[in-house]
Amino acid sequence: MECGTNFPLIGELEALLREAVIKATVDSPLRHNSVETFDEYNTGKNVGKGTPTVFWEIVPNSDQCSIYTYMAGGGCSLPGKAMVLMPGAGYEGVTRFVLDVMTSYGLNACPPLLVGVGVATSVETAALLSKKALMRPIGSHNENERAASLEKMLEDGINKIGLGPQGMSGNTSVMGVNIENTARHPSTIGVAVNVGCWSHRKGHIVFDKDLNYTITSHSGVNF
Repeated sequence: MECGTNFPLIGELEALLREAVIKATVDSPLRHNSVETFDEYNTGKNVGKGTPTVFWEIVPNSDQCSIYTYMAGGGCSLPGKAMVLMPGAGYEGVTRFVLDVMTSYGLNACPPLLVGVGVATSVETAALLSKKALMRPIGSHNENERAASLEKMLEDGINKIGLGPQGMSGNTSVMGVNIENTARHPSTIGVAVNVGCWSHRKGHIVFDKDLNYTITSHSGVNF
């Protein structure tokens, strides 16, 4: 969520999103997918402790709010992996890590996949970036020329693994590879992988200060 400091509902957004998830669960209906950890019971409402998960980006001097929604099943969450490499591993190490993850876990994630890769200092930063990468449009490229080149290299390499649609083998295993990155500490290279399955259920809506809205991800939708 990218929310301006002057957006009128900034203090209420998380509660409103929680209410929206409960309403969607009943009205759609949605499968009950929120299990309280340790207590091990399904809430039946798709909300629970810390869910829905909201990642905030505060935008100074703005009165708009841009919300990206992403619904992922367990299958495409299972390949999620992160680790910190020694700097000597270089970007060859990043490439090897991504390909190893996809070779070992991509088969059961309902390919063809969109692969998000985060490169930073630590596992938590890289993991968040890899999820953020999935919000980018398919076919988009990192603004850094070298990162964009690595996106293409990884896409070609994963397709050559031959997972194919639904893991039944074939030439198309991924819809694309998106890399998001930040500056890193000289002593580490944090890298993480997240994937979206073939259906890649995501949405994007933008509200202005008067709560007029624009849905950029779908057409023909009205509230």
